[in-house]
Amino acid sequence: MDANQLLKRYATGERNFRGIYLHQANLEQADLRQIDLSQADLSGANLREANLSGANLNQANLTNADLSQANLRSSNLSEVNLIGADLSGAKLGRANLSRADLRGASLIRTDLTGAILDEAELSGADLTDANVGDAELKQAATSKGISHKWVTWAG
Repeated sequence: MDANQLLKRYATGERNFRGIYLHQANLEQADLRQIDLSQADLSGANLREANLSGANLNQANLTNADLSQANLRSSNLSEVNLIGADLSGAKLGRANLSRADLRGASLIRTDLTGAILDEAELSGADLTDANVGDAELKQAATSKGISHKWVTWAG
């Protein structure tokens, strides 16, 4: 399946795309609210400015994906691979990022208000100007070169 087929099927009401292979797909500005992309391969995909609010991306592979300016509010991103992903300016308020791998990810100006980052791997992530107010960071790994200049830690 390619990006156009996914968009057509989504438009007809289908929401379950679990395990789909969409490596380097172009879904820029796509409206995919409430979609199930759990265990999908979206590595290198262009999801810039996409609306994925309420989406299920549990265990998805989003390595090196462009999610800049995307709306991921209240999405399930637990155990997702976001190594090297661009999440700059993304809206991740109330998203579940528990056990997510965000090594080397760009989270510049990202809104993580109320997000769950329990046991997330944030080594080398850039959180410059990010808002992590009220976020849960229990046992999050942040010790190896995390850049967090001007992070807003309080709501």
